[in-house]
Amino acid sequence: MDESRKHKVVMVAACPFPANHGSPASIREMSEALVELGHEVHILTYPIKENIPVVGPKIHRVSFPFLNKDKVTVGPTLEKFIYDPLMVFRLIWMIWRYKIDVIHAHNYEGALIGWLAKLVTRRPMLYNAVNNMVDELVTYDFIWSKKFALKLAGLLDKTIPFMGDYVTAVSDSLKAYLVKIGVRADKIQVLPAGVNASMFSARDKQALREKYGYREGQQIVIYTGSLDKFQRIDYLLDATHLLKPQYPELKVILASNIANQKDLDTIEAQIQRLDIADVVDIVKGLELEKLPDYLALSDVATLPRTDCPGHPVKILNYMCGNIPIAGFTGAAKGLHHMKTAVLAEDHNVEEFAKSIAMLLDEKDKAQYVAEQARQTLGELYEWKVLAKGIAVIYDMLIERDFETRKPLLKQYIRDSYQPKFWDKRQEQKTPVPEDILERRKGERRKQHLRIDFIERRRVIDAE
Repeated sequence: MDESRKHKVVMVAACPFPANHGSPASIREMSEALVELGHEVHILTYPIKENIPVVGPKIHRVSFPFLNKDKVTVGPTLEKFIYDPLMVFRLIWMIWRYKIDVIHAHNYEGALIGWLAKLVTRRPMLYNAVNNMVDELVTYDFIWSKKFALKLAGLLDKTIPFMGDYVTAVSDSLKAYLVKIGVRADKIQVLPAGVNASMFSARDKQALREKYGYREGQQIVIYTGSLDKFQRIDYLLDATHLLKPQYPELKVILASNIANQKDLDTIEAQIQRLDIADVVDIVKGLELEKLPDYLALSDVATLPRTDCPGHPVKILNYMCGNIPIAGFTGAAKGLHHMKTAVLAEDHNVEEFAKSIAMLLDEKDKAQYVAEQARQTLGELYEWKVLAKGIAVIYDMLIERDFETRKPLLKQYIRDSYQPKFWDKRQEQKTPVPEDILERRKGERRKQHLRIDFIERRRVIDAE
């Protein structure tokens, strides 16, 4: 088949769209990249949106009288129980009206909607998995009983991912989870969130600090993204409490694109309890165009979330922003410890604080980590590359052939985006290469601040 074949695709986005966070941002950028390649892309979504331009794709919205059409939220809401059934009927009509080739469904609601339409229209469906429900559903406090929420999450995990004819997962760990629960390994491909690196051009750090009200000499640590409970902002605030006595000029910015009042109240109460109100700034409703500015004026970017099966988009933003990253291993998808980030063991707040301190104190190390992260990014996560791989998957679905085009797919999408680690506590079945051993010796000589976790775990470059 001609490699240049163009497709008609419908993205099922059961969420506010466009919106400046996670999945909606990825769907927008993915769709725009596919349109640039010549594909016809339709996006079926809710009436809720933010004022963000979408260039290329055709947007179709369901609607219902008197329902909220303004408030962008993350997680389950009552409106979804009305919008989602409407999307099923609209999707079936769109497939027939526009002669759609492939259903591309995102997240759990999108997969269920797409599957119901697939039963009627017989079109193939690609399911894009970005999370599992066992880790996430209970954090929203939407269901009154945590026990029931866990049971429901387990049921969803064991049914929804099987509805797609092919599955993409945003991280290696999520793929491993899906394979463990029974999804066929030969019908699932790791597809990380992408990024448009061009929006993160070089900026004048001091000029930006003056613009946004910060001083030269302040040590600025930033977190960007939603303030939902599962993001573990409490860990960042606990670390701030530990760091405050050591850094009189410390500033911690919570640059939030989405925050509900309940989460804000919880965070503000913790800030008062820890006596760090003079250190922490909360920026509400961060606009997408201002994100590169806030990263450029900061010294360290943080990943306080742990145990994350997905691939946080903020990681790629940090890497593109050329800012050193401190975080926990659970959320640090694709990052190398002491090479492209400084990482702490999950839930160990003291080590997390030490990781931040290392990057604040050791400017050479911070610059090295930031530069390595930016160089590693290369074109691996560029949407213009990933979109070509997605188009190959569309071919595989239409042809019902999941093997012939695998070599072509690997030109654009890697089998794995997970760095490999060597752990001293485990017996080595194969010797560690000499160049890696020599590199470790050099890194230990240069290291001034020792972190126990770092000494237990050393990085071997990813394949």
